[in-house]
Amino acid sequence: MIIKLLLVLVLLSVAGTSLYHSFKPLPAGIAYQGNVHPLSDARLLTDRTYHVGDKTPRLDQEIFDEVLAMIAAARKFILVDMFLFNSTEAQVRNARPLARQLTDALIKQRTAYPELELIVISDPINTLYGGTGSEHFQQLEAAGIPVIQTRLTPLRDSNPLWSGFWRLCCQWLGNSAQSGWLPNPIGGQSVTLRSYLSLLNFKANHRKVLVTDAGNSYRALVTSANPHDGSSHHSNIGLRFGGPAVADLLTSERAVLVMSGASTRAVDVALGQISETAPNENARIQVLTESAIREAALETITTTEQGDQIRLAIFYLSHRDIMEALINASRRGVDIRVLLDANRDAFGREKGGVPNRQAAMELNNNGVAVRWCNTHGEQCHSKLLLRQDTDGRARILLGSANFTRRNLDDLNLESDVLVFADRDHPTIRKAELFFSEQWTSGPGSETVMSLPYQVWADHSKLRYWQYRFMEATGLSAF
Repeated sequence: MIIKLLLVLVLLSVAGTSLYHSFKPLPAGIAYQGNVHPLSDARLLTDRTYHVGDKTPRLDQEIFDEVLAMIAAARKFILVDMFLFNSTEAQVRNARPLARQLTDALIKQRTAYPELELIVISDPINTLYGGTGSEHFQQLEAAGIPVIQTRLTPLRDSNPLWSGFWRLCCQWLGNSAQSGWLPNPIGGQSVTLRSYLSLLNFKANHRKVLVTDAGNSYRALVTSANPHDGSSHHSNIGLRFGGPAVADLLTSERAVLVMSGASTRAVDVALGQISETAPNENARIQVLTESAIREAALETITTTEQGDQIRLAIFYLSHRDIMEALINASRRGVDIRVLLDANRDAFGREKGGVPNRQAAMELNNNGVAVRWCNTHGEQCHSKLLLRQDTDGRARILLGSANFTRRNLDDLNLESDVLVFADRDHPTIRKAELFFSEQWTSGPGSETVMSLPYQVWADHSKLRYWQYRFMEATGLSAF
């Protein structure tokens, strides 16, 4: 009887812990919605991989070239917040050493300008939650550059079926980089069981952000790209911009520092130096994080009218509200095209296509046009929502957030920007070109960038309901 009573008490404790941490108040500054500001000093950046027959893929990359240029121009301030920051390559041939290039650039700038304020924020996945070391983080810290591994426990739990138990039994154990004995899922150094127990929480600081000074002003970059060697062939997109919107981005990053128990002094100084005025341009920009991204995406889709266009290029698509909004917009006569990764590759490991093939089946069955990126080991990693209206107006939503429950429902940390402009604005035109080039370059083209829906179609009802269960419960890495 006593044993049964104890078991019931344990189960109630686990269930209560799971329930509380799934719905608890968010840390201050999370789900941030900045003001709408004039778009200043904007440059849309894209990374594309071209496959021509059996030849070595041709890379057309702009994002980290711009990252390195922004760092090289900085004299007073640099803030980097990047999710994957490591050198694992898996089976990627001729990978670009992005983690090494970023590390060297930051150390070079700190050496040249000792008074430069420099902050690096990243996710604890890069050390497997303390189960391994990071040579890049160690070198940065040796150069006097603080590295903040984001404290994730204040965030809501995305996998409550596991996290309630983990918070009661395991989070107190700590971790060690010297006692690993299990294979490392993202590197070569062995890791502990505690690393896997932490990994199963399935939450992250998934942001990809850079802010630097640029003479008497400040610039920012929000992107979908990581400084991760194994990701260096992925297609990605980003936007560099200046003006008062940079202060909103820094404000959102300040919340991450506070949540992680780190100093905000350098960010506070920079915020006091950013002008609140900008040229009065027609184009506007707004900084968004976490669930504010979801609300912007839904508003962008649900307010379309017959004849308007929606173009979506995204790595993961599974969020039920987004799916329903796309289907309903298509029924209203909105011209919708969705370009998806087939979810078949993950750094040399074969995947089963969940959730995109199941989401694509649902869209296709409801009349929404779907194509697949033609990937060969790399991923179609962009997060781009482009809307173009019949009255000549347009908007873009881009950044780190996939359209999934984890990314949009205040579980991960995410950063996006929403741009409002006319359809003939250079930023809109380049986004349209980025999408249309991939959509139209199919079989028969010199560079095959996309494939018809039928190539990777999966009509399995079992896998469809597997996706729905994984999305609803959090038992997934997407």
